[in-house]
Formats: sequence, C-alpha cells, structure tokens
Amino acid sequence: MTNAKSLWLGIAVGGAVSATVTLLSAPASGKQLRVKMKEKSIEWKDMLLHLKQDGVRLKNQIKETSQEGAILIKELTQDMKKSVSEWKTTVEPHQENIHQYLAQIESSLNDLENKIKKQ
Repeated sequence: MTNAKSLWLGIAVGGAVSATVTLLSAPASGKQLRVKMKEKSIEWKDMLLHLKQDGVRLKNQIKETSQEGAILIKELTQDMKKSVSEWKTTVEPHQENIHQYLAQIESSLNDLENKIKKQ
C-alpha cells in the first residue's frame, strides 16, 4: 500500500511542478492567450466564409460556362450540318461529270493496253 501512496504522491507532485513550469514559461498570460485565440477564431471564421463564397461563385461560373458551351456546340453542329448539306448540293452536279470523265480515262487505258498487246 505504501508503494501505491508513493506512486500517487509522485504523480501529484510531478503534475503540480509541470503545471507551474508551464504557466511560468508561457509567452503570454492566460488573458492574452484567450484574446489571441478569440481573434484567431474570428479570422478563421472570416476566411472560411470567404472560401465558401468563392466556392459558390466558382460553381455558378462553371454552371454558366457549361450552359454556354452546350449552346455553342449545338449551334456549331447545326452549322456543320448545313455546310455539309450545301457542299453535297454543290458537288452532286459535278459528281456525274467526274464519273463520266473517269469512265473515259478507263476506256482510253484499256484501248492503250489492247494496242500494246497487239504489237
């Protein structure tokens, strides 16, 4: 039992000594420390509020940008379809001429081949 009393007495004396040393070596008094902590907590709250507001603004800006992008892509798609359609109507009349011209070239090549084979 005396060992237990000695242990508890050592813990109590050690705790008291460490508390005294901590209080004496603290850079500021308790009142000053509480004031600083209060100021810092206000600064942190303000910073968190600004971060929240910036996040909301960023979210809204991303939303607007994505909506504008969707509109632009839709318009671009329509313009591309229109351009392809116009190109097709422009090329179609010439397409038959090109086929005829290619057929003539092919016929001429066949004639040349036949003449070369005969010689």
